[in-house]
Amino acid sequence: MALSLEEEEKPFDMPNLPGFSSAQDNVLSIVGRILNPDHQKMPGLIITMPRKWQKEGRVRGVALSQEKFQFFFQNEHDLNDVLERGVQTYNEWALVLERWVENPPEDYLQYIPIWVQIRDIPMNHYTKTALTALGDLVGKTKMVAFDPSKPITQDFIRVQVMFNVAHPLRKTKVINLPEGGSTVIRYAYEKMQKRCFTCQRLNHEQDKCPIEVKQRQERAAERRANILAQKEKTSLVLYWGSSVWCVGGAPGGP
Repeated sequence: MALSLEEEEKPFDMPNLPGFSSAQDNVLSIVGRILNPDHQKMPGLIITMPRKWQKEGRVRGVALSQEKFQFFFQNEHDLNDVLERGVQTYNEWALVLERWVENPPEDYLQYIPIWVQIRDIPMNHYTKTALTALGDLVGKTKMVAFDPSKPITQDFIRVQVMFNVAHPLRKTKVINLPEGGSTVIRYAYEKMQKRCFTCQRLNHEQDKCPIEVKQRQERAAERRANILAQKEKTSLVLYWGSSVWCVGGAPGGP
């Protein structure tokens, strides 16, 4: 006998019993998600990452969905070693990794730690406070690698930020200066490999970029409109020519 619609849609209450929970097994695990499913296939990721981390035989991967995964570690040292490496990539596209938590917050798996190089900093604003503010323009600044008492041999200052993967990677920013005028600072992102070079986002190739797709559609629509206009113009000329022929006869005729 078929179940009623009400019976079919009644949710199942998962029992709050030890045999139904794997939370204890998840304590030494990392949860992650891929950002570009077109170029990051789950089976390959599960096999490849333990080898990339040089932890084969000590890490076990599980595909949770087509985009989310989990890696189980045998000890705390290996788990922390992976997380402390910063940006992780698979097939040259970034991954989001976080330690497992039983009740994840709303922004779980939304941020990745990135070291950012800031260039063309105004010379009157080499302070940790100012550098923190410049880092906050591209993410949430966690650390500023700056000591005013030591020499600076590079033409940039490094800051580590928590970057929201839904945002583009900002390349430049115009800064209005309190003493008047403005300047442009530049950002470079360490260990970031592939991205869309049109919109600077991390979840698609350039040919799949919504901006590029829209521009191609607009160009195609413009070409179709031009072809249609040319056809209408040609039809009008032919119609006009045939009308003259009917009224006056063939050119040169009696």
